Amino acid sequence: MKRCPSCNRTYSDPNLGFCVEDGTPLVEIADDESTIVQAYRPPSAYVPPAEQKRRRAWPWVLGIVGAFVLGVVGLMIAGAIFLPRMVRQRDVRPPVTTTDNTNHTETSPNVDAPPPTNEDQVLAQLTAIEHEWTAANLNADKQKLEQILADDYVDNSGENGSFQGKTQYLASVQRNTQVERWELDDLKIRLAGDRATLTGKIKYVLPDGDREFDFVDKFVWRNGRWQATGSEVKGRE
Repeated sequence: MKRCPSCNRTYSDPNLGFCVEDGTPLVEIADDESTIVQAYRPPSAYVPPAEQKRRRAWPWVLGIVGAFVLGVVGLMIAGAIFLPRMVRQRDVRPPVTTTDNTNHTETSPNVDAPPPTNEDQVLAQLTAIEHEWTAANLNADKQKLEQILADDYVDNSGENGSFQGKTQYLASVQRNTQVERWELDDLKIRLAGDRATLTGKIKYVLPDGDREFDFVDKFVWRNGRWQATGSEVKGRE
């Protein structure tokens, strides 16, 4: 019989040399000692580890809410500062006025612009108007003709070559689908202040042959653009 001197546990296995409880070397005991009853040692009471203190969640919630409120206040302040500036800038922005002296009647002219004095420039402008005028005549585009012709316009395209005004001209114009194309030639200009006279030749190409005419067209510079005040057309032999 063997006994552990540390815990007094006894073992009957002769081959066992160390205590299986605490590893202490065993000692031999006499047979009479083996009858000694080992005192009972009750197990010690279990003491659980101290519980960790739970972290309080309300400081985090309060911090998030505070940051959100600060962000909203910052956006409101920025809007109060910059929005009035943007509105003022939009209100004081000047209107856009389109000035185009190269042609013509479709743009919004500057009514205070002085008449151009360069003859080459005026010739280019009146040539463009002549093409628009011819196209409007062939298409019976009265809206376009209303823009090209001045209110005091007079020509000799009435019955039997009689003169007529703008109202009669617009009433009598009819669409012509026979003309395939037209050509302007021998254009010359006389410029005098806000008045210009354009002379030249126009040829209409038709399926049954060409038609050629000499013309003298008069223009005046009004409201920032050229307007036709008169026209005389004569057929060529």
